Amino acid sequence: MINVWSKAAYGLLLALAVLLSACSNKPVAPPPQTTDVLDEYRIGVGDSLRINVWRNAELSSEVPVRPDGMISLPLVGDIKAAGQTTAELSAALTEALTDYVRNPQVTVIVTNPSSSDFQRRVRITGAVQSPQSVPYREGMTVLDLVLMAGGPNEFASANKAKLYRRVEGEVKVYPIYLNDLIEKGQVQTNYSLQPSDIVTVPERAF
Repeated sequence: MINVWSKAAYGLLLALAVLLSACSNKPVAPPPQTTDVLDEYRIGVGDSLRINVWRNAELSSEVPVRPDGMISLPLVGDIKAAGQTTAELSAALTEALTDYVRNPQVTVIVTNPSSSDFQRRVRITGAVQSPQSVPYREGMTVLDLVLMAGGPNEFASANKAKLYRRVEGEVKVYPIYLNDLIEKGQVQTNYSLQPSDIVTVPERAF
């Protein structure tokens, strides 16, 4: 009788251990990679643009993108440039010039992409040894960024860290189980980073 109960207890403990192990490996869907951020440059404040209007040298000029995101051109006046690709801005300028120029052909060239450094950065804030804003490098992961910041500090609630990523024009939030990643080697949330990602590590509630 004792052996029967011992086997039953052992089986129950084994099942409980398996269940606890499964719970510790939190299933996490990885954030999507958004190719528009990686592949297509978007004009930013402070950039310098060369606007060429074919066969209309008087309309062609080099202009800065002002702090309000606008540029000014003859006939067109003010038009929004920040946030546009060169192709999108070319199309907008072509449409704006159709009332003044027959079959306008406009090309836009970014001659000084001064805003690109900020567009292609990743950032980590909160309860880390040294919050960072660093240039994005191909192949960077969450752990790379955390190590560059010196790791979580003594006040960190590391398993409540978050990744913020812009996806299709909307900011999405993804969990990072940072303590599990660093101390247990559970790499499910060691996401690959992309430009403009932000990692935050909150402090514990005392």
